[in-house]
Amino acid sequence: MATWNLQDTSCHLLICNGGSCMKRMGEEVTQAIREEISAQHADRQIHTTRTRCNGRCADACVVIAYPEGVWYKDITPETGRELVRRHLAGERLESHITYSFDRTFIAAGSSAEGTVKG
Repeated sequence: MATWNLQDTSCHLLICNGGSCMKRMGEEVTQAIREEISAQHADRQIHTTRTRCNGRCADACVVIAYPEGVWYKDITPETGRELVRRHLAGERLESHITYSFDRTFIAAGSSAEGTVKG
């Protein structure tokens, strides 16, 4: 198992590989994102992690970008590649944002409302 030096990392993409996301091309999204990172020679700038369910199944396939704290919905392999290019340019994939972070998570109002945790 590798232990990566993350010193030059500026973006961490958490790619959901839970059940609903896997049904909506989660594996293909993961591979497309990783291929685009390699194609852009950005392996040191962008780190990826496969996660299990992130609890936003209605938004599948979900990708979360940190340190920005942006949650993206409906990511396909094509939009995954675009997401990498946008983050390298210091931009966001605005049309797919479901939550962003500014001291608390702010819903974009473009997806399912969700259930309040008890």
